[in-house]
Amino acid sequence: MSAALLEVENLSKHYPVLRRGILLQRQTAAIRAVDDVSFRLQAGETLGLVGESGCGKTTTARAILNLVTPSSGAVRFEGRDILPVFRKGERSEVLGIRRGLQYVFQDPYLSLNPRWTIGETLREPLRIHWPEREAEWPTRIDALLRMVGLEPQHAWRYPHEFSGGQRQRVGIARALAVEPRLLILDEPVSSLDISVRAQILNLLAELQDGLGLAYLYISHDLSSVRFISTHVAVMYLGKLVEMAPVDALFAAAGHHYTRALLSAIPVPDPGAAQSRIHLQGEVPSALRRPTGCPFHPRCAAALPVCRSEEPALIDIGPGHRLACHNPA
Repeated sequence: MSAALLEVENLSKHYPVLRRGILLQRQTAAIRAVDDVSFRLQAGETLGLVGESGCGKTTTARAILNLVTPSSGAVRFEGRDILPVFRKGERSEVLGIRRGLQYVFQDPYLSLNPRWTIGETLREPLRIHWPEREAEWPTRIDALLRMVGLEPQHAWRYPHEFSGGQRQRVGIARALAVEPRLLILDEPVSSLDISVRAQILNLLAELQDGLGLAYLYISHDLSSVRFISTHVAVMYLGKLVEMAPVDALFAAAGHHYTRALLSAIPVPDPGAAQSRIHLQGEVPSALRRPTGCPFHPRCAAALPVCRSEEPALIDIGPGHRLACHNPA
């Protein structure tokens, strides 16, 4: 197996719950936002990370980039363990890693400085990473705008003068400014209209083909995940419960939670029969996780062992991994 561009191994992020005393405070529990997550992403591929809101998708992405400090685990980018580099804090080394790993945020308005023109927004990463190439900045900014379907004259405008889709194009251009190898896309189309979503997804696919990018694509929209992803990882309550190539997952999902998610995908045919799987109850609190399998309180196929023993994520087919005692 070839070396992965990104390899995440046993990554966890736990938030302590503290109780204040008269003089001191002590930890009484921990919120396990991300718990022992492992996956690999090859160059030029897209891993779709899916699950309900609050399942740990964004925390996983931010822990990879050390935007939140992981509690444990390892993250290797291009074969190098990058978390010790972030902890050491050597500016030149950190910038070198961040040039290869860039982030596109969910809200295309809040992620842009309203007081900066688009040109200033695109100039900022160039100023930080390539100060010695200042003479090239104007040409680079023009090229970035054209790359994402905008015009060079848009560099003089402000974010409020653009639509949501155009602002997200600017966010993508900013991420591409320093020629990264991997983009983390955090719900990049969730706040956009359906037609605009399709335009942004097509743009991402074209950029991937043209630049050889890898994507970590975070979403709860399984239709967009199916369109853009080569592999899919399903998260529930901070844990990975299933991973598979995209076609294998959509054709033969093994986890009951994955099947419930797939059954909720809208079908553009009012007359088509839909067998929607309705889950019982609500997602349990991350502070008081169930014993055994975290999904068992909502699973109609739960066995007694599910209540006492947490299933391991094991291989069940080519590239297909599953954590379930009683697969579908």
